Amino acid sequence: MEIKLFDSELKVMDVLWREGNATAKYISDVLKEEVGWNKNTTYTLIKRCMKKGAIERSEPNFMCRPLIPKEKVQEAETEELINKIYDGSADKLFAALLSRKNLSPEEIHRLKRLVEELE
Repeated sequence: MEIKLFDSELKVMDVLWREGNATAKYISDVLKEEVGWNKNTTYTLIKRCMKKGAIERSEPNFMCRPLIPKEKVQEAETEELINKIYDGSADKLFAALLSRKNLSPEEIHRLKRLVEELE
């Protein structure tokens, strides 16, 4: 089952992926600092993530635990981007990324190695 998270929900998940299990209060404090959200906004988003099966809550202290790994979400988001914008063609996405950025020699070397590993 694939879980679709909105950008605001991903901000909540990012705190958990970065910090590990955390209380709702801690997540709220971090997001107040990082994006200026009030406690109610953050708690609403945590509850949405719980409904979607992305976060598990336990007591005491409204402890939150991520149920999906960041890599799985990155994979799904990348797949969606490729399908939506690049007609399902990963090489079109790759070409677009490469043409927009001046890559350092080290980055070029890493990319070449990555491609070789895929072959």
